[in-house]
Amino acid sequence: MASLEKLQVGTVVSNKMDKTVVVRIDRYKRHRLYGKTLRETRRYKAHDEKNECHLGDIVRISETRPLSREKRWRVVEIITRGDVAEVAPREIGAHIIEETRAAAAAESAARAAAPEAPAGAGDAHDAAPGEEAAAAGEDGA
Repeated sequence: MASLEKLQVGTVVSNKMDKTVVVRIDRYKRHRLYGKTLRETRRYKAHDEKNECHLGDIVRISETRPLSREKRWRVVEIITRGDVAEVAPREIGAHIIEETRAAAAAESAARAAAPEAPAGAGDAHDAAPGEEAAAAGEDGA
């Protein structure tokens, strides 16, 4: 005789709670009018007695009696271990931000150390197109 319990396979997306993991289960279905394949995502809180699950793990969960207000599933087995790095995004790009700030500080220091050009000795490429004609007209008159 077959078991009457429901089994689902999903991915662990959070394990920050004690003895609880959040499992994402994706279900694909077709739109009835347009035929586009849509992904429906459900998130279940599942009981993990030994805190064995990590982010990205593929797990099999089974329906059980209510264990808390939102927990009605338990982890039966870990099918595969996930390879998700547990690094905050702000830590990933921190060195890039520091390098950018250092380069900007060096550029501003170099700009401050460079000698300033006299105010009257502006080049033609510094002036706007309309100012070139006006400057040429003033010199000729």
